[in-house]
Amino acid sequence: MTPLTTVEELQSLLESATTLEGRLVVSGAVVLVAVVLGGVVTPYLVERTWSLIEERILGEAGQRRLEEADQYVDVGPTLLHVVRVVQTFVTALMAITLLVVWGMMGPAVTALGLLQGSVDTLITVGITLVLIVGAYVAIGFLEDFVDHLAEEGDRIDQHQGEVLYRVAQVSTVVVVAVAALGLWGVELGGLLVGAGFLGIVVGMAARQTLGSVIAGFVLMFSRPFEVGDWVEVGGNEGIVTDITIVNTRLENFDGEYVVIPNDVVSNETVINRTRKGRLRLRVEVGIDYATDPDFAEEVAMNVMTDLDELMPVPRPQVVPKRFGDSAVVLELRFWIDNPTSRRRWRATSAVIRNVHEAFEREGVKIPFPQRELSGRGASGGFRVVDAEAQDLGAGAEAEPTGE
Repeated sequence: MTPLTTVEELQSLLESATTLEGRLVVSGAVVLVAVVLGGVVTPYLVERTWSLIEERILGEAGQRRLEEADQYVDVGPTLLHVVRVVQTFVTALMAITLLVVWGMMGPAVTALGLLQGSVDTLITVGITLVLIVGAYVAIGFLEDFVDHLAEEGDRIDQHQGEVLYRVAQVSTVVVVAVAALGLWGVELGGLLVGAGFLGIVVGMAARQTLGSVIAGFVLMFSRPFEVGDWVEVGGNEGIVTDITIVNTRLENFDGEYVVIPNDVVSNETVINRTRKGRLRLRVEVGIDYATDPDFAEEVAMNVMTDLDELMPVPRPQVVPKRFGDSAVVLELRFWIDNPTSRRRWRATSAVIRNVHEAFEREGVKIPFPQRELSGRGASGGFRVVDAEAQDLGAGAEAEPTGE
């Protein structure tokens, strides 16, 4: 409907106000209605509508989000601005109606055209603001929901919840931005084509970083380890201190922080020593070939069974492993619970110290490396010469010959 058509219809409704008295009466009625609508009805409706939104739509979580938003945008003055805009609109309608009543058709048509353009802009601005506020509230609900899943459920941990929240946050912002641009008549086709070319350029320039980001998402949801786990990644061993989208951070046992890109982590063998809550350790010890292996096994087994540093179940084991150059090698196997580097060191030290003492006490010999030498028959083999004969031979060689 054009402004001229609207003015003509309004004029037809006011045909009865042709006399001066009639126009004065109609003008007074228009002013009275405008004052009531702008001064009484509008503030009440705005306040009541906002109260209903807070109580029935936002709830406690939404109200908490709005309280946080008050640090940046005060809601009270914002509602006052809404009231002022509506009052301005009512005043403009009143002025146009008065122009029509008093027969000023040209100015009325011009003013109504300007008002319609302003109304369209205000509606677009209002919808955009509603989208922004709705996105903010929706992001708050998502954060509370993800935190609830991470705290009370076993499906995701705290870090995965943070990643899920960030993904949902970015997705919500993108959707709202596209919707807002569409409201303002922005052509999205060219924008998407430009974004596509930009994505190709950025992807080529930062393919390693993007690979780390993708690998980071894979690590978040495959969960090979979590923050606090004792892991070995490639040749790096330590405690996981942080898992970001781009890299994984370890603290090794020398107090050094190791930062490993996630694409490297995904391509390396990952050993998690914490996941099962227990860890089996191995220590090798050699016994003399003259020693009864069964007796040595029994001595070592009795020692490990009494150690507090080891788990009683599963029971420790002593297994003959191989024939060494100078000894029969036994492998001592034992378990520790809640594995850490300190517990591993304490358990291993206790086993070595106590088994060594028990072997000495029971006469089980731990041999030194030995070599067996043999001479060839063509050279006469080896001869054993006592020290006295060796000294006499050396003296005869040193005596000078006379002429």
